[in-house]
Amino acid sequence: MQKISKTAAVLLCYALLLVTVAGCSSKLQDGNSAHTQRDEMFVGLAQDIDDSLDPHIMTAAASRSVLFNVFEGLVKPTPEGNLAPAVASSYSISESGDEFSFTLREGIKFHNGDLVTADDVVYSISRVAGLDTGTPLITAFSIVDEVTAESDVIKIKTTERNIEFLSFLTAAIIPQGYDAQATHPIGTGPYRYVSRSPQENIILERFEDYWSEKASIGRVTFRILDNTEALMMALRGETLDFCSHLMASQMAELKDLSYNFVIGTMNLVQAVYLNNAVAPFDNVEVRRALSHAIDRSEIMEVLADGLGEPVGSSMYPAFSKYFMPELADHYDFDIEKAKALLSEAGYPNGFDMEIVVPSNHQPHIDTATVVVSQMNAIGINATIRLVEWNTWLSDIYGAREYQTTVIGVDASAMTARAMLERFTSDSSSNFTNFNDTEFDSVFASAISAVNDEEQILLYKQLQRILTERAANLYIQDLCDIIAINENISGYVSYPLFLLDLARLRFVTVNG
Repeated sequence: MQKISKTAAVLLCYALLLVTVAGCSSKLQDGNSAHTQRDEMFVGLAQDIDDSLDPHIMTAAASRSVLFNVFEGLVKPTPEGNLAPAVASSYSISESGDEFSFTLREGIKFHNGDLVTADDVVYSISRVAGLDTGTPLITAFSIVDEVTAESDVIKIKTTERNIEFLSFLTAAIIPQGYDAQATHPIGTGPYRYVSRSPQENIILERFEDYWSEKASIGRVTFRILDNTEALMMALRGETLDFCSHLMASQMAELKDLSYNFVIGTMNLVQAVYLNNAVAPFDNVEVRRALSHAIDRSEIMEVLADGLGEPVGSSMYPAFSKYFMPELADHYDFDIEKAKALLSEAGYPNGFDMEIVVPSNHQPHIDTATVVVSQMNAIGINATIRLVEWNTWLSDIYGAREYQTTVIGVDASAMTARAMLERFTSDSSSNFTNFNDTEFDSVFASAISAVNDEEQILLYKQLQRILTERAANLYIQDLCDIIAINENISGYVSYPLFLLDLARLRFVTVNG
């Protein structure tokens, strides 16, 4: 469970100062070992998941975290950052790199009890690729040319060589002909969906016919607590067993309760995301001026006593082979330089700037509060508008009706493409309206690269373009503090924003 950044020594000292992480302490009065009899776990979520539970169209990171336990693709991610066979028992890739072959795992079942067939796999991949509609549900699947099955072998042919397409085949395999995924999803994962009450909870139960080792905990209830005080009240009352995205001050408040804490990062890029199509943010010199006004160290100090990892482009440290820590220093904190650039851009007296922030995520609100002060220092009148999460999804992400917003952006697959494709001019996920012909050209070269070394260099070039063009005001991979019931073990972190419930178990505790 190491989401620990390069400042591991600082993190360790900080953790030891506030809490004792190692070992489990018991509240048992008789001093003897005992097994807990509980078989239900309660997880706190600071935001609700998408309205639709269809795995092929969900957008929110919280949805992926929850439904990771319900759905599986032909392959699935591992904590080490690799891919392991899932619905497929094995796979191979042609030497030409444009044909992927998968052998269906024998005896694997959907949550409704039906056996998974090769036809289900063909249907699922074809659906994501939009072979019937002409519009792929996931952009990376636009290269799929044909999906066929012969007995239990499924072949996916692509229109071009793509050495990282396998990373996207974590896309969920779902039953052919089942049309209720949006409201009652059915997958093959270790947990099956039970029910959902919007803005209240999502309930999952162990799938007894799971093809691999069954989950230990029988029932998991995700409680939606999008009010900070309500979330903290639940934690203080110890009615939650797991909760992530806590702040250092919240951890300190909970340190004497029955929680262990994991300190790491969230595997996302927090930034002030700019609508590049709206004046004055369509002016690159304005964006560069604002970049010089951002003091990351102050923001990180306010949020988590300096914990977290600074970033300078749209990549986070867990993607180690792509990550470029030096880009965080591209724009030095320099108020006078920021003012001079603003004046050169035609805004000597600044301008008004609105920052839209989801109201359910305190770190983003606190970040925006510091940014307001930093913008004011260079003559910009910045204000904050709080909106509910669903409003943010529809109006900001969907309709792109905003000037700036503070949010964290993560990856949906273990590839740099999942972080960078959203900045191509024709991407449906390009909520910042970034439009740069050089970026589009380099991206096209990156996804068709013939070897990993070449591709890494091209993805790094894309990051430099985003930095040099000041596409957004990049801040950090946020510090992530996770509170876990001291009677629960097995937590592991992934390079993606995921919670793997199947690894968790209630354990023996010692007095």
